[in-house]
Amino acid sequence: MEQRFDLTREAQDDGGYDSTNEDDQYSKANKKARYDLTSKGKKNPYKHAKADKEIFRSETAMEEGRKQRLNLLSLSAYDRHKQLVNTYQLYHVGATKGLARDKSRDKRDIDVIREHHKFLWDEEAEGGEESWETQLARRYYNKLFKEYCIIDLSRYKENQFGMRWRLEKEVVIGKGQFVCGNKKCDEVKKLRTWEVNFAYVEEGLKKNALIKCRLCPECSYKLNYTHKKKDLTKKKKRRTKKKKKQKKRRDSSSSSSSSSSESDSEESKAAATAKAAASDEKTAAEIWSKPAEREEEKSRDDVFNEFLEDLFV
Repeated sequence: MEQRFDLTREAQDDGGYDSTNEDDQYSKANKKARYDLTSKGKKNPYKHAKADKEIFRSETAMEEGRKQRLNLLSLSAYDRHKQLVNTYQLYHVGATKGLARDKSRDKRDIDVIREHHKFLWDEEAEGGEESWETQLARRYYNKLFKEYCIIDLSRYKENQFGMRWRLEKEVVIGKGQFVCGNKKCDEVKKLRTWEVNFAYVEEGLKKNALIKCRLCPECSYKLNYTHKKKDLTKKKKRRTKKKKKQKKRRDSSSSSSSSSSESDSEESKAAATAKAAASDEKTAAEIWSKPAEREEEKSRDDVFNEFLEDLFV
């Protein structure tokens, strides 16, 4: 039978052959010592407690602040301002309302005019020491057309009317003069002119003024609902009739005077022609009644002397 040779047994018994991949007890002890040195001092993060959240937040805030500071220092002044404003608006929504300017006291020109407006201004007081608001309201008043007014008849049963002067566009379209002066009426036929004693309260004082307005028959009824106002259209018609009569009389008198003047002129012309004819006849008779004048003949010496005088002059 064949005998088998066991190398491991031979190596253990004699120590002749050994495998390099096998470690002895000495090498294992050295490896274990090295491993203990490297792993000494390490802690398991899962077994030990973490730091407080406040510490973590402060550290992260400090790190983020450093980054932002470096970023801001690298920007220009204008870009830095824009970034700060945008960041503030992003993280504090609605906080910029406190930075807005107070507009409660802001006034436009029309607001100043409404505060200082007067229905009638005293012309004698013009030119004194006035504020710019009063001067602006007076300048606006001077540009209004104050011949006829616009009237509000919505509360005519209570004998209360609202009046104001006309604007430029209303004058252009004829509102208040050729169109009914009522605020809500556009009638153009059979308009009548009324004179109203308008009483009103202004700056705590009672005032009144005579105002003219032109209204249609329906609006005229509303105006005269409580008592009748003074009608100016009738007087105008009577005056026109009187004027027509006066014109007729003037025309008749002028025609008679013109006819008399024409007859006088014709008589004067005839007299002048008769005088001229009589003077012509007189001159003709005088010419034929006088003897004929004979021209004196000059002598030869006289003619020669005249020639010499003309030569030496």
